[in-house]
Amino acid sequence: MGKKLKAYILSLQTLLSDNQLIKAPAALRQELLHEIAFWQHERLIHLLVTILFALLTMAVFILLLFYHSWGVLALLLALLALLVPYIRHYFILENGVQTLYFLYEELLRRYPPENFPTECIPDRPGVVIKPTLTGKTE
Repeated sequence: MGKKLKAYILSLQTLLSDNQLIKAPAALRQELLHEIAFWQHERLIHLLVTILFALLTMAVFILLLFYHSWGVLALLLALLALLVPYIRHYFILENGVQTLYFLYEELLRRYPPENFPTECIPDRPGVVIKPTLTGKTE
């Protein structure tokens, strides 16, 4: 999922950085809103899973304090091995959704709908996701 999000962000950043006239900005805004909604849902699900694993890890850690057992220690290590990638993936989703927000604001700033107050859009740069040295995204 992280690769797909990064590729989508890079394609939008390329489209907006070319300074070319976008032929259908309303359709692009609508598509971007649908993508934002999808990634928000994905982010929520991963937040809930991450919280569940963090709570289970803490419970097993407390259990290890009372019952010094190799089985409990192995369970704790297994949960930690799963928790770290979950936190990393959630971090990627969170930053990616924040970047989509900024790209949507940039699109609104450049191609505002009729009677849209552009002065209410904050003027701050978003998170920039750059391609790696090989040109591939993670």
